[in-house]
Amino acid sequence: MGNLCTCFSRKPVKKRRLATAKRITNHGHQPPPSSLPGSGARWNNRARSSRKDRVEALTQEEAAAAAAAILLRRHQQNGEPASFDRSASLRYPSLGPKKQAPLPRSSSSRARSLTDPLLQPHQLVNQDIKIDDLETDHFVLVHGGGFGAWCWYKTIALLEEGGFKVTAIDLTGSGIHSFDTNGVTSLSQYVKPLTDFLEKLADGQKVILVGHDFGGACISYAMELLPYKISKAIFVAAAMLTDAQSTLDMFAKQAGTNDLMQQSQIFLYANGNDNPPTAIDLDKSMLRDLLFNRSPAKDVALASVSMRPIPFAPVLEKLSLSNKYGIVRRFYIETSEDNAITLELQESMVKADPPERVFLLRGADHSPFFSKPQGLHKILVEISKIS
Repeated sequence: MGNLCTCFSRKPVKKRRLATAKRITNHGHQPPPSSLPGSGARWNNRARSSRKDRVEALTQEEAAAAAAAILLRRHQQNGEPASFDRSASLRYPSLGPKKQAPLPRSSSSRARSLTDPLLQPHQLVNQDIKIDDLETDHFVLVHGGGFGAWCWYKTIALLEEGGFKVTAIDLTGSGIHSFDTNGVTSLSQYVKPLTDFLEKLADGQKVILVGHDFGGACISYAMELLPYKISKAIFVAAAMLTDAQSTLDMFAKQAGTNDLMQQSQIFLYANGNDNPPTAIDLDKSMLRDLLFNRSPAKDVALASVSMRPIPFAPVLEKLSLSNKYGIVRRFYIETSEDNAITLELQESMVKADPPERVFLLRGADHSPFFSKPQGLHKILVEISKIS
């Protein structure tokens, strides 16, 4: 390999390594550089050029090191701290107060509706209102028929981000509650997880109850039983019943006008076909049109694998409401695009027993915690601030 081979001739070990490398090259059927015409001169020139580049590189490094040493000595002589700026990509973050993380967004991949804009923390809770100044900062969320605590996941995240305490209840035979739905024989049994929770609250401690769908009848039962534990009650597209009325009575008012509800119901007879039904299931293929006609596909998929049958006996049971129920302040949130409990039916319940205030959530289907989570959250916070 020309003069390069001569340079290594005094070191037998390196010569043997070079020969080995040469043999490996020959296996690739590529002739060594020295076997090509004029290759010796070119290889020699290339080697000298490489050594020259290395010498120049070393000279530049030495010059840079010398310049740094001179700069360091000058700083020390002047009594200044020796500080060298870093690349912007290596800067460390400021040790000041951390910025608040952004609020969780809706899981929808569609463009956000103008009726449910993404709200910032200062928009969710007025800066002049402190959580500690509220009568209570604790929300208790009660799901509707067939749902479970899982349906409130967006609302839970938003409320907790705003500094509120949140508890979502799984009623008997719902959500992850292990009891067989077909075995629920009364409203008191169905609502027991909620009433047990309220009874365990410390003396003087109150909560804001939020009931959705059939959960409206459930929070009404709790309001009659434990009114001193409840600061406010919020009905969200819910059954807000009057004394001696059942949830079935309420639905009977739209019996001839809501064919979708009737078509989607599947009655279950765990005690045999000769006995009354024990539960009501909903046709999975009709869930979107009935309950989630404005909700993201991800949430519809979640509901389709999470919903359970609705116990039938509690739906039949008539409420017994007295002045104790009337002690609790009531609020109603209407949903304008609801196919399960239509807006007309909601308004009829409001007229029958008017609450303190009524809010209309435009563009929301029967499940506003999916279709309008930001808008629902804003109303919940607003109600919590009403004194």
